This record gives sequence, structure tokens and C-alpha cells, in this order.
Amino acid sequence: MGGYTLIENAPLANRNTLRVAARAKLLAEFRDASRLPELLDFPAIRNSRLLVLGEGSNVLFTGDFDGTVLVMATRGVQVESDGDSARIAVAAGERWDDFVRWTLGQGYAGLENLILIPGTVGAAPIQNIGAYGCEVAEFIESVEAWDTREHCVVTLDHAACAFAYRDSLFKHEPGRYIVTAVRFVLPRSRPLRTDYAGINEQLARMGVDKPAPFHVAEAVVHLRMSKLPDPAVIGNAGSFFKNPIVDAALAEQLKRDHPGLAVWPQADGRCKVSAAWLIEAAGFKGMREGDAGISQRHALVLVNHGKASGPELWALAQRVIAGVQEKFGVRLEPEPLVIGASA
Repeated sequence: MGGYTLIENAPLANRNTLRVAARAKLLAEFRDASRLPELLDFPAIRNSRLLVLGEGSNVLFTGDFDGTVLVMATRGVQVESDGDSARIAVAAGERWDDFVRWTLGQGYAGLENLILIPGTVGAAPIQNIGAYGCEVAEFIESVEAWDTREHCVVTLDHAACAFAYRDSLFKHEPGRYIVTAVRFVLPRSRPLRTDYAGINEQLARMGVDKPAPFHVAEAVVHLRMSKLPDPAVIGNAGSFFKNPIVDAALAEQLKRDHPGLAVWPQADGRCKVSAAWLIEAAGFKGMREGDAGISQRHALVLVNHGKASGPELWALAQRVIAGVQEKFGVRLEPEPLVIGASA
């Protein structure tokens, strides 16, 4: 069928990086976003639950999905440049890491700290992906989406997207917007962010004293590969737990009691604290229950050692959340979307 492919009772184990066995009542893979309204008007789909899936790198299925999974496989990059910067419109189905590497190859700055993050471009604004002191929201001018409530294409500017730490409008109105494209503004030159999580130390090991964006990207690749397990080797969804943001008084108390805890002051007066430190200090790093486990390499990463089910992985995640809250009085939240369970 032109523009999209439909699959009934579709297996999802190869469409999520945790490799959880699950099925969707119907799966629609799109190559042409303009056909989206037509498909969504099908009687079998019109009143069904919808789930938009990119590479499945930010989702945990705790059961089958009794609805329609939409997979955006659209491609395309359009550039408008004025010399010092560029406005770049990118189709939702483009792979995020491929796009970041393309921007570096074209001489644009800004996304170097976000290299090697799995997923698609369309997924990036939904949870405002971030790493190594940088968030994608800083470079997003607007997001194009299909509004399932108003039944039309909308362009949401930066302010309308309501970006916050690992958050956006799209998470507060789940299912309403289907992202079809993202427009970025990237400069040719900007101050580099190298003072976060060992980047400067890695640059020194590389012998780089005057780094360019591609040097920072290389340093981040080294750091990510040394700390985070490869989903191609062992099932995982990257960082499973968000760094919690707590009141300044609690952060101060935690820092007094635990000098090794990393604390980052926020603009609103609160503080972000290291979830990885809390999880490791609570004794969960490297824990394994059957095939469900917490990575020995990084305490934020929930891993599937083989055939762990979604409920088994979620049960372990809940045990970690309860253990950290009991020990430190801080409640962790999952970063991925948990399908079929109350988070």
C-alpha cells in the first residue's frame, strides 16, 4: 500500500531495545507522513488506542498493546542557511545519531554532546532528550505534528512545546500529537560544553587542547561506550531512571550526609541529584533477578539478560524505586514510557 504498510497481530520484540516480547493488535509503518490522516480515519483505527514508536529505545512493554502502533519511517533533511547558522527541517523517521553526525560533518555546532543517543528525530522533542549538560530543546525552533484532536497539521513553536527537564507538552497530552518533523536552528560556532561528566578529562586523554565540536562528540562517544551497555549486545533502554529534582533543603541535607552525591543546582532554586549514585548506594547496581537486572556498568540502566518479560523488568524497576525512597527519601521516576502499567 503506497506510503505505509499494515501488519496485524504484529510482534514487537525486535522493535524495542529492551527486547521484550509483546504484540500490537495492528502496526502501521509510515514512509509518507501525508498519508497519516487517511490511515487514522480507517474504522478499525479511528477509535483505537495509538502508540507512536520510533526505534523503541525509550519504552517498556509490560504486556501486549491492544491498539495501533505507528512507526514513522519517513526520511528527509531540508536546510536553509544564512552562513552563520542554519534552519534544518528533519523528518521524524530519521535516526537521531545519523542526524547528529550529519550536522557535525556539515560544520554545525550544538548537538555534539547528544551523539550516540538511540532513537529517532521525532522522538527527541517528546522527552526533551539530554546528555552531558545539553538538552535538545535549546536547538528546536518548532515541531510539526498531526493533531489527532483537531484533525489537522499544526506547527508548534518552541514556547508552545513547553520544554522542561526530560519533559514537554507531548508528554502532558499523550496521544494527541503525532510528530512528523522537527525544525532545528544550529549555529556554525558556539561555546562548547566540556565541563560535564568527564568530557574535559577525556579530551585531555585524546591530546586535544583546542577542541572543535567533532572533538567533543568523539569524547562523548568514548564516555558513553565505556559506561553504557550496547543495546545490540544486551537489551536495554539506556538510562531508565531520571535524575530526580528535589527541594534545595533536601539536597543540602543529602549532601551533608553523603558528600559523594553529585548535586546540580537548577534555575528554579531546586537541585537535581544523581540517580545513579542513589541507586548504587542503595545496593542495586549489578543486581539480577532472573534475566532482569541493573547493569554492572551503570546503575541507571535496566537490562534484559536474555528472556526477561516486561512485568519482570518493571517489578525490578519498582523494587529499585522503593529501595531508594526508603533509604534516601527521594522517589525516582522512570524515563521510558511504561506501556500497560501504572508508573
